[in-house]
Amino acid sequence: MTDARAAAFARLRQLADRPDGRRIAPLFAADPHRATRFAATLDDLTLDFSKSSIDDTARDALFALAEAVGLDDFRQRLFAGAMVNPTEHRAAMHMALRAPADAGLRATLGGQDEDASAIAAAERIRMHAFVDAVHRGARTGATGARFTHVLAIGIGGSDLGPLVATEALTLGRSDTPMQTRFLSNVDGHAFLHATEGLDPARTLVLVASKTFTTLETLSNADAARAWIAEALGEAAVPLHFAALSTNLPAVAAFGILPGNTFGFRDWVGGRYSLWSPVGLTIALAAGWDRFQAMLDGAWSMDRHFRDAPLRENLPVLLALVGIWHVNALGCATHCVLAYDDRLRRLPAHLQQVEMESNGKRTTLAGTDTGWDTCPMLFGEPGTNAQHSFIQLVHQGTRTVPVDFILAANPDHDRPDAHRALAANAFAQAEALMIGKSEAAIRAEMAARGMPPAAIDAIAPHRVAPGDRPSNTILFDRLDAFALGRLIALYEHKVAVQGCLWGIDSFDQWGVELGKVLAGGILPELAPGAATGTHDSSTAALIARFRALRHET
Repeated sequence: MTDARAAAFARLRQLADRPDGRRIAPLFAADPHRATRFAATLDDLTLDFSKSSIDDTARDALFALAEAVGLDDFRQRLFAGAMVNPTEHRAAMHMALRAPADAGLRATLGGQDEDASAIAAAERIRMHAFVDAVHRGARTGATGARFTHVLAIGIGGSDLGPLVATEALTLGRSDTPMQTRFLSNVDGHAFLHATEGLDPARTLVLVASKTFTTLETLSNADAARAWIAEALGEAAVPLHFAALSTNLPAVAAFGILPGNTFGFRDWVGGRYSLWSPVGLTIALAAGWDRFQAMLDGAWSMDRHFRDAPLRENLPVLLALVGIWHVNALGCATHCVLAYDDRLRRLPAHLQQVEMESNGKRTTLAGTDTGWDTCPMLFGEPGTNAQHSFIQLVHQGTRTVPVDFILAANPDHDRPDAHRALAANAFAQAEALMIGKSEAAIRAEMAARGMPPAAIDAIAPHRVAPGDRPSNTILFDRLDAFALGRLIALYEHKVAVQGCLWGIDSFDQWGVELGKVLAGGILPELAPGAATGTHDSSTAALIARFRALRHET
């Protein structure tokens, strides 16, 4: 398998090294139907990948790679609940979290086969009842006052997914049932900011941690517990806290009631947990109907990914374009530009989904890959990015592929503003592709009457080389259904790329290493504590930190 994969990657590099193998504009000149032949749709959702240097030969080579590594078999194994996460001996069945109860998705846990979709649906019923009780005022805090605010404590997948979804479904709306504050950073300043102006009597605290052992989350949970107890008394704590975790004993030891505890199985990875009880934040803030619609949108993408032929399959196509950029063109970065301010945190969520999943150098066989894997992902909302880092994307020395994400219809009453937003998105993608030659710039400057010396001095600085690739993801409007579908599109893209690279997309041992080391250093930072064995730099920094604190 490794030899077949390596040969397929070598073939892609050969195609990219053809004389025009990295050119895009000539492909349009040669094929008037390219825009439709290199695009795919699912209902109102369009993925246009025509602004890449992939031609028919390269596309065939990409699908040959998919066939060589058994992508179709992987897809079937994923939905069958097979152990696709071998280093942790787990399935990856987050799809069951958004599936109907009778979908029949199954997963193996502890050697036992279980009905994953039925289990997830049963917990969803509990969540719905909890949300309904909070919204009706049947479930209140210690003083009997209705909850008006949610303080959501988590980090990583327990924070970024719920954060991006909550913002996307609540920003600018006046009909949302509750206000939400998110607290992830263990920095004490973050806690002060998150609780500023909050009334403890009207605040429901959600602690989201799959293991209920995450240092940052538990530190913030302890601070929130003290904040509630100081204002309302120790007896108020059980009424103001809910937990979203698989570690039920630790949750109970913290003092959270079983009826306020919502769990999920180990076949749900943290970065895929927004669909689970971790998404309780979304349901409380945006309303249950929107949360359910988001699940429905994701399930529509799940079914498309599971059932659609590979050549018409949006997650597969998006993944293959990324493989071309990384393994044929050698691109080390990838930019996501969402032209919708409600998606301003989407790049942060995708950073975790992609880089924690596929930021690996070891194959499933335990050997070094020998080929590049996940690129560094970054992004900001359009049009903000156009006035910051997009300069590098247009004229920098490295090629940076871009995803442009846009809804055709906004949820505001300023159509001119949305047309301007869309015009910028389309123009940036076109400009990246066509660029602007020095000859064209010189002709324009000469036509304006500029002297030759000024033209010579300025023209080279204005050249944009073009042939910079991009995808455009266009859909009707950003409602809850579309949001779920969009996030699931990227989740499955990541799984496909992991299969193509031959790595485990569902573990994260690099994250675990940092957690272990932090747990060892923390006691050493206490006053009077002995310093452990470290490299000289770390030992010196610990000593200097303690000296600057003047603690005894």
